[in-house]
Amino acid sequence: MRLGYTLMTEQAGPKELVRYAEGAERAGFDFEVSSDHYSPWLEEQGHSPYAWSVLGAVAHCTERVELMTYVTCPTMRYHPAVVAQKAATVQELSDGRFTLGLGAGENLNEHVVGRGWPPVNVRHDMLAEAVQIIGGLFDGGYFDYAGTYFRVDSAKLWDLPTARAPIAVAVSGSQSVTRFAPVADAMIAVEPKEQLCREWDATRLGRPTRKIAQLPISWDPDRAAAVKRAHEQFRWFGNGWKVNAELPGPAGFAGATQFVTEDDVAAGIPCGPDIEPIAQGVRQFVEAGFTDVALVEIGGDRQEDFLDFAERELLPALREI
Repeated sequence: MRLGYTLMTEQAGPKELVRYAEGAERAGFDFEVSSDHYSPWLEEQGHSPYAWSVLGAVAHCTERVELMTYVTCPTMRYHPAVVAQKAATVQELSDGRFTLGLGAGENLNEHVVGRGWPPVNVRHDMLAEAVQIIGGLFDGGYFDYAGTYFRVDSAKLWDLPTARAPIAVAVSGSQSVTRFAPVADAMIAVEPKEQLCREWDATRLGRPTRKIAQLPISWDPDRAAAVKRAHEQFRWFGNGWKVNAELPGPAGFAGATQFVTEDDVAAGIPCGPDIEPIAQGVRQFVEAGFTDVALVEIGGDRQEDFLDFAERELLPALREI
């Protein structure tokens, strides 16, 4: 099990994220993932810098940790040919430490370009075409493509890294596993479902790959403060992907979560100073068959204290699992 740290663009500014990335490497995390949002989930989070600029800076200020988007939607806000160029550049800047994490996206971020929000089956069709385009450009040389949703005209990545950036794809059920396991290098999911891992490896004809999860936590010496912060900033998390992908903005998430209580949030997110609830959350992913878990410490102003705690106590304890 590899343990990661999340650069949560929705809860911190770009300079702070770069500083936290340096701190997470010093603390001993194995890899770092970055969200890629145009808007925060809730206004209380208060930030949303451009993830790719942050990743470029992080690639230069770190030396060891692997980097990853968790996740980028390569279909509406970005054309897949542009995503391929960005990914190749970050792979070059990081000396081969980058993994391109892709997903079908959320209305929250993609509606801003004014193209509407298609149904989920269309989004999956678009993502499948995008993966083909990105892979084709990663192969090198000039590339043309004519699909249902995208066209590429004589495109070429002029700065192609020596080591090809792996592609990881976010999945949530059997349909997406069947579709993307054969064409992806790794799996992304946020629920500890053993069936997902089993089906992913089976679809790849028994060739296991990385299966990368994410676990939100709210660490704080004061449990009441931890619960309060988790409720203020992460009460949307329990909605599930089918709801979260459809809501158009922070006001929608505020309305959808207006009746979620602090107790509801604390029941689903480890809160407070104790290691064991965090360990139990990680253990669920281990037992389900995941190979990597990236922790999300909720609260942009709590990261430095959390990183000190992670280095001294949390990471050594989790590695015992």
